Amino acid sequence: MTLWMWLLLSCVLAYGWKLLGYLVPASVLRDPRMSRIAGTMTIGLLASLTIVNTVASGQALVLDARLGALAAAGIALMLRAPFLVVVLAGAGAAAGLRLLGWS
Repeated sequence: MTLWMWLLLSCVLAYGWKLLGYLVPASVLRDPRMSRIAGTMTIGLLASLTIVNTVASGQALVLDARLGALAAAGIALMLRAPFLVVVLAGAGAAAGLRLLGWS
């Protein structure tokens, strides 16, 4: 199969999976356990995506200014800073580290 066929197949499967969600009974969706599971999965997926984007470059592990930016943003989050301050702390830390030569 060509690349375009695989791409089309994955699009059809993703759309079918989404449509299958409409067949789930409402009683299942109202269950408090389902809400807790969905919230936990969302947090886990977002955390793993953040880590992968921080320390990976292609198929290699890279420790660069992104790691410092994540640490600075994490500290700002622990101090309960507003979201804009968290973003600016991360961006400022990355800029500072790159200025110091840690690219």
